[in-house]
Amino acid sequence: MKHWTALILAALLAACTGVPTVQRPDSLYNDRLFSAPSTPIGDGDIFALSDGMRNYLNSDVSAQMRGKDRQHALYDALYSNSQLKLEYDSTITRNAAQAFEARTGNCLSLVILTSALAKQLGLSVQYQSVFSNQTMSRSGDLIYYSSHVNLALGNHETEGKIVFQAKQPMTIDFLPPEELAGQRSRAIRESTIVAMYLNNRAAETLGEGRLDDAYWWARKAIERDPTFLSSYNTLGVIYLRHGNLKEAERILKYIVGLEPGNPNPISNLVVVLEKLGRAEESGRWSATLRKLQVNPPFYFFDLGMSAMQEHDYRLARDMFAKELDRAAYYHEFHAALAAAYLGLGDAEQARKHLLIAIENSTTRADHDLYTAKLAAITPKTQSLLAPETP
Repeated sequence: MKHWTALILAALLAACTGVPTVQRPDSLYNDRLFSAPSTPIGDGDIFALSDGMRNYLNSDVSAQMRGKDRQHALYDALYSNSQLKLEYDSTITRNAAQAFEARTGNCLSLVILTSALAKQLGLSVQYQSVFSNQTMSRSGDLIYYSSHVNLALGNHETEGKIVFQAKQPMTIDFLPPEELAGQRSRAIRESTIVAMYLNNRAAETLGEGRLDDAYWWARKAIERDPTFLSSYNTLGVIYLRHGNLKEAERILKYIVGLEPGNPNPISNLVVVLEKLGRAEESGRWSATLRKLQVNPPFYFFDLGMSAMQEHDYRLARDMFAKELDRAAYYHEFHAALAAAYLGLGDAEQARKHLLIAIENSTTRADHDLYTAKLAAITPKTQSLLAPETP
């Protein structure tokens, strides 16, 4: 959802900050507004092992155990075994068995998969929310914010405390080590990981327009961990999309009361109040939002895309560069900047940014698209590609 259509969803893997114990607010639900889910909504299979996973443990991981403890055997199998070949892909959040079968997943899916394998080996796991800049992506008029999670193998009685990545030698993470160097993380409960999974499924079904299913996924996420506030924001957006403005207002104000400095629910609240015809109140919240968020997400990107349509490639370049100033590795911004450089006749810079887009793409489809664009940059085709937006 765009900020400018006022739907900002802090959904995918966003780690909540420490808040007081929260009682589940049943008054925020309104089940009668939604039809029964089309598929069972639950979390019983999140960590379930498939036959293929058991075979992997019995063969590949067991082979790593010669002269090693179980922690190092699993660590080496995950990072060194050429047969597993896990690949990062943000398209959908998978449970453990699905991630193993597909050999792909977002960071949450890969954490769930690793946890399932570790627990089968009798290892304890500690889930960790990594303090890093949230990444954002957009699908239609939805904007998604994503944070990062990983896990450490062994006994760590550190729940809720902040730890340094460098002091966790058995941390399992599928990001390059240089991206984790010096970063802090906060230990979180397994119930929060489960809530993140359920909330991701809510966000993904919301993006598909399946509002009834999205409602039940978000509701279940809140039940699993009432302190994971991103689920409430998701539910507020679902109410908004479903036309239940009073319900949306109630739940969004509930979150704002707990996190008054969080711009995401405030952005959604502004839209709800506008739709309710309460312009004065909406204006007050807009003023609060402007103090928290000088320029909304994708603001400069959209200005750049408008400039591309006008063939003003210099302005487009400058606007895309401004977005990269606050999201240095978001692939879509680099691909857009490459198109602007093509328009300016600078093939070298276009190639440079397409390579960055390829390296940081989070789906196979995006990777293939950028690779094709890179291959198409030749002196003969350069002028034809220039007006094309990524």
